[in-house]
Amino acid sequence: MMKIVADANIPFVKECFSSIGEVTTIGGREMTPWNVADADILLVRSITPVGVDLLAGSKVRFVGTATIGFDHIDLGFLESNNIGFASAPGSNANSAAEYVIAGLLDIGQKYAIDLDGRSIGIIGVGNVGSRVAKKCAAMGMDVYLNDPPLQRQTGDVKYLPLEKLYDCDFITFHTPLAFEGRDKTYHLADEKFFKSLKHRCVFVNASRGGVVDSSSLKSAIKSGRLRAVALDVWENEPDIDIELLKMIDIGTPHIAGYSLDGKIAGLIMIYQAACEYFSLEPKYDMEDFLPEPSVSEFKVNQNVTNEQDALLSAVQKIYRIDKDDARLRRVLDKPAEDRGKYFDGLRKNYHVRREFQNTSVILKDTNSKLAGKLVGIGFKEVKSEK
Repeated sequence: MMKIVADANIPFVKECFSSIGEVTTIGGREMTPWNVADADILLVRSITPVGVDLLAGSKVRFVGTATIGFDHIDLGFLESNNIGFASAPGSNANSAAEYVIAGLLDIGQKYAIDLDGRSIGIIGVGNVGSRVAKKCAAMGMDVYLNDPPLQRQTGDVKYLPLEKLYDCDFITFHTPLAFEGRDKTYHLADEKFFKSLKHRCVFVNASRGGVVDSSSLKSAIKSGRLRAVALDVWENEPDIDIELLKMIDIGTPHIAGYSLDGKIAGLIMIYQAACEYFSLEPKYDMEDFLPEPSVSEFKVNQNVTNEQDALLSAVQKIYRIDKDDARLRRVLDKPAEDRGKYFDGLRKNYHVRREFQNTSVILKDTNSKLAGKLVGIGFKEVKSEK
């Protein structure tokens, strides 16, 4: 029987992968060469670096990461040692896009910004960025896109040079983390970048912490250039910049993609890839693990006259980004030596969060502009009030 070592933070990993082997779960930061040495399959999330230091001399024949990114995986090492590999591209993309929408609506309320008609620059238009673009367009925002690799690949003029996004009212990052090469993104948001942005721009990062130079971001906040900042990702996680957390409007512990739907999609993608690699018949699919949503439908308050307030109210029935922010801010009360552990604990013990697509909205006028926006940001359907 195959031996499988898996990150304990992958939901249902034991139940799912037990169909092909014996599963042992351990913490993602606790994986060592010793405890993975006898494994045939290694399953990780983004916090476990996988390469020669972890796998040299091991029996591992297949590595799966239940994440869309794989900058923590040394693909060259895996290839040169004939170790199979799978990631989960797009699995939590909708979850991350919903996080951004929740953040924009929250900031919109806080600063009385009407999102309809405002411009947003989206840097990185892959699985997440493309969904953010659609949802923002559905809310009436003017969307500007930047993605140099996609621009070269497609030749599409909709992908603009970075400097064409500097005048946007909002900027949001959805790039992978690349430390070198033509499309290097490490510290792409540096001092020059922030000084180029429109005065009082709103800045969001839900990609990778290293895309932003934290000291430059702090300088931009102190100078008053930025109106608001939302960060889900941080340099040096889990030991995040406490000073920066105090300065921003929304801070969360790298959970943008942490919907249960996204996690289970990631699990099934690497499960099916492992089955294919070892020529096994998959036993499970997403439906085997997704429970019924706790909120299958709700009625929009007819007394809300402002469309954006109604959108925020609808989103908050499914996801409260402000509560994730409040949970992270409790790290400020922890001793410095315990903060990293607390940050990881928030991720490990994250509450069950479902996506908008599981929920229908009941509305008096199903042909209204509000109905179109609700469906546009991802709700299942708008039903007529009986």
